[in-house]
Amino acid sequence: MIFTAWSDGRFDLAGRQTHCALGRSGVIEATDKREGDGASPLGVWPIRRLLFRPDRGAAPVTALPTLAIAPDDGWCDAPEDPAYNQPVKRPYPASSEALWRDDGVYDLIAILAHNDDPPIPGLGSAIFLHLARDGYAPTEGCVALNRADLEDLLRLVQPGSAIAIRRT
Repeated sequence: MIFTAWSDGRFDLAGRQTHCALGRSGVIEATDKREGDGASPLGVWPIRRLLFRPDRGAAPVTALPTLAIAPDDGWCDAPEDPAYNQPVKRPYPASSEALWRDDGVYDLIAILAHNDDPPIPGLGSAIFLHLARDGYAPTEGCVALNRADLEDLLRLVQPGSAIAIRRT
């Protein structure tokens, strides 16, 4: 099953239209994606697994592999590091993003298969499907949904399901 995020902020959730947030710089061809550019990469990205913050709720119902995060979990965003675009434990000697956040956007994180097999340094890291901020404020390149919609999606996904990011 493929769920589609459109560049105008629409999201196709198995035939039901809802809203999503995308990158602050809009969408860009995946081959032109660069670390830190704030753009969401166009393409179809399989959903690899789900991470969740256990102190803010139990794991949602899903067929995806699921893992609870811990306060020291992070994601390496340093292109020169061997762990680029992979999970790490913080503190980490290279640049890494904290997954345990106060703002709640990473309480649920579906890992998308952008630039991960193997990661190519500099072509973008940490492209996730996560919870939206109030008013669907832009992301750093991820796709974001409200909690109810993300939980609905997680109930529907099967191994092999994907998120398509497309231009309107």
